[in-house]
This record gives sequence, structure tokens and C-alpha cells, in this order.
Amino acid sequence: MTVDNLLTIYVPLLGWTLVGWVCGRLLPATVPALLGKFLFWVGVPIGIFAFLRHAQLTASLWLAPVVAWAAILLGAGLAWWLGRRSQRHALLRDRPFSTQTQGSFLLASMLGNTGYIGYPVALALVGPQYFAWTLFYDLLGSTLGSYGLGVAIAAHFGSQTTDATNPGSKRHWHPWQAVATMLKNPALWSFGFGLTYRDAPMPPLLENSLRGVAWFVVALSLVLMGMRLSQLSSFKHLKPALLSVGIKMLLVPLLLGMVLWALGISGLVYRTIVLQMAMPPAFATLVLAEAYELDQELTVTALVVGCLGLVLLLPFWLWLCSGNP
Repeated sequence: MTVDNLLTIYVPLLGWTLVGWVCGRLLPATVPALLGKFLFWVGVPIGIFAFLRHAQLTASLWLAPVVAWAAILLGAGLAWWLGRRSQRHALLRDRPFSTQTQGSFLLASMLGNTGYIGYPVALALVGPQYFAWTLFYDLLGSTLGSYGLGVAIAAHFGSQTTDATNPGSKRHWHPWQAVATMLKNPALWSFGFGLTYRDAPMPPLLENSLRGVAWFVVALSLVLMGMRLSQLSSFKHLKPALLSVGIKMLLVPLLLGMVLWALGISGLVYRTIVLQMAMPPAFATLVLAEAYELDQELTVTALVVGCLGLVLLLPFWLWLCSGNP
């Protein structure tokens, strides 16, 4: 990986994120929320539809969500095992794990930001031709994992509800709630629409405009990430945050990457999947921590450590993938 390659990656990644961080400090707190809603309902669906028109679709795409679910389950398993072992030793004894902290620790170790961060990274380092692998990984893996298994874990480890009608009751998770949440996700609808009409003829002007808007959405996604990072203020639980990020961004990609290599997966497909596994913890972990009253301090610290870790680890993953032609 040459210096030019790294500059091609880091200039937009860090540049747009820095723009977002500055804007987040200067603009009202309502702006990130409005931008997030715009991207969720309009921007990201347009980007998905546009990039699917340039993506290569193969019968082996089913592998992406399978690996995504394997990464989620492996991350959860390693977090549970290492968390218990670390508490017995000195690593995490500075503050015993509460039930809420255990929930946040598990979520940060298993759910990755394969959308707002994963999309720009994949497009920059792999290209639009293999973007379908990223979409299958994110929408059929990470998204379903966040609002399915993630909600179940958050509800299990979460504290008491504040329902005035039943203040002492435990918050329960129902599968239909996760189904309803996923069906309301416009990215899934855009995904299906894009697959259906990816070969439909389109005037060149409209095609180019659509693709230009899609790349603009990628930049806005990085700006939004910077805005959200600027709003984070509490950085505690550093040791468990480092451990959870190490599981999510290092152990899981290394272990499953070796499995993929042994199965004969190589080239840009291998790079795409490994990079998605190596993404930092998802902002959805903070949403779940707030909704189910988990340990928000640990979640916030893991988000910051994960974003910093991405900058440090990207050259390592690119070097590793470059040796797998």
C-alpha cells in the first residue's frame, strides 16, 4: 500500500469527518438530527439504487450476509467469554460490570458501522463494481442483526422501564417489533427496487446525475459521522471499550478472514468482506443503549475508540488483503 493510496483513502475519510465535527460544534444540535433523517429517508436509498446499477451481481453474494452473521455471533461469543475472564483478572476490575454494562459491551463487540462508514470505505477501497457485496453484508447482516438480535440483547440486559403505568416492570422484546422496525427501513426497499430495475435503460444525463448525487450522499454520511462524534462528551470505561473494539475490529476479522482464505475466497471479494468485518462499532449501539437504558458511557467511549482505531488499522487490513490476490 503506497502513500498515494493512503492519501486517496484518508483525505476524504478524515476531511469530510473533520468538516462534520466542526459543523457539529458550530451549528444547532437539531442539524445532525435533520441530516440523519434526510440520509435515512432520502439520501442513502438514492445512493443504494444508484450504486447497484454499477455493481456486479453473482450467485455467490449469499456469502456476504452469512459472513456478517458469523461475525456478529463470533463477536458476541468472544465478548461474553473474554468479558468473564477479564473480570476474574485485573483488566476490568477497576469497576465491576453491571448488567447494563454487560449489554453495552456485547453490542459494541458484535455490531459494526457497515453503513455510514462501511459504504464510503468500500467505495473508496474496492469500487462500485463490488458494492453489492457491501450492501448484502450490511442490509441482510448488520441491519437485521442490529434490529433483531441487537434489540433482544439490549432488552435482556436493559434496566427497568419508566412506564408510569407499570414502573416496576421489565422491558420485554417482541420479535414483531424488530420485524416492523426493519420493514420501515427505506434502505431495504431501495435495495429491492435497485435489484429489480438495475438493468432498466436510463438517459445518460439522468444516470450521471444519479451517480453524482450518490457520491454526494457518501460525503454527507461522513459529515454526519463527524457531527455525531462532536456531540460525544463522556469518555469513560476505557479498558472495556478497548477490549470490545479489539474484539470487533481485530479478533473477529482475523479469525473469520483466515476461514475465508482457507475456503478459497480471495481478491476484491475478500477485501470487501474483511473491511466490513473490521468496521468500528455501529451508532445503532448508542441508539439501543439509550432506548434500553444500558451503559451509555461505555457505548460512547467504544464509538470514539473505534473511529480512531479505524484510522490506525486500515493500512494493516489493506496490507493483509493485498497479499491475497
